[in-house]
Amino acid sequence: MISRRFFLEQLAGAATALRPSFAARVETGLRDIAVRRGIVYGCAAATYELKDAAFSAALAREAGILSAEYEMKRAALEPSRGRYDFSGGDGLLAFARTHGMAFRGHTLVWDHSNPPWLADALQQPNAEPLLTDYIATVVGHYKGRVRSWDVVNEVLQPTDGRRDGLRDTLWLKRFGPGYIDMAFHAARQADPAALLVYNDWGCEWGAPENDRFRAATLDFLSHALARGVPIQALGLQGHLSAFGTQVDQKKLAVFLDAVRGMGLKILVTEHDVDDSGGPSDIALRDQAVADASRRFLDVMLDNPATQAVLTWGLSDRFLDPPGWRDRLAGRYPRKLPLDRDYGRKPMWNAMAKAFRA
Repeated sequence: MISRRFFLEQLAGAATALRPSFAARVETGLRDIAVRRGIVYGCAAATYELKDAAFSAALAREAGILSAEYEMKRAALEPSRGRYDFSGGDGLLAFARTHGMAFRGHTLVWDHSNPPWLADALQQPNAEPLLTDYIATVVGHYKGRVRSWDVVNEVLQPTDGRRDGLRDTLWLKRFGPGYIDMAFHAARQADPAALLVYNDWGCEWGAPENDRFRAATLDFLSHALARGVPIQALGLQGHLSAFGTQVDQKKLAVFLDAVRGMGLKILVTEHDVDDSGGPSDIALRDQAVADASRRFLDVMLDNPATQAVLTWGLSDRFLDPPGWRDRLAGRYPRKLPLDRDYGRKPMWNAMAKAFRA
């Protein structure tokens, strides 16, 4: 089992080797504040964003761990069968190593972001290598350089009506539930040292459907662990809403305790706060975003099993543009710690306070 101490030592070791002054320098970003709490903070990014010098400087200052937003999903890595393109992931990894960051892989098996050829190929006999060989190739390419992998992503959906709560994906249709076990065992064989994560969303909010999702998640994890599936951590994406369904702190805390009781680590992997539906006043929207983030992180960080927090991006500059009505009204999404000009928003302050608490 990979411990919080191991995870932080890996980050500190990279920083010491590449930036000797890391341990002694004054707090300059969320990465420094988080490390002092015993937490690693980071975010997702893309190589096109790194072409912006101001963004690159902000990323190096704020993030201690980096994840690929889309360039390590299968559609990008294997656009044609058997022909791999690691340039995007390698570019992000190089940036991370240069700036003393850890690096994590997202994601090996998902029902989306697959190349167009895959669905037909899966209908052929003896299709298992399309899953296991792919994982062996990708994880093997990054062996020893990726600290954690989202091995399977979003495989639960209780409303699909299955007794086991699994989502009706192309992988389930082709291989049955065993594809999850196959994926984790292939990843473990390819890199015995990486932290293997199951990643999903739906456990964070407090609505009745989220109660069902939490129950399905605990059932899924307990049965997988009983079968010897090498799941070591649960990734909670942390996509929240400032003006929709809110986090129920008590329900979330009970759920996290149950996950910890299974011996699993916990990561926040894709945190952001949707501000749609809010008032036109930016200050009010920003405060609501900050409050939602703080309520969530206070519970997450109160649990000793939580070892990392990543936001799904760092700056609002690169978010998808809103619809034409919102553009005409000058309303752009503000769901991340930094604004479009890389200024720190109330969400940044709320995260910093949560890390310091």
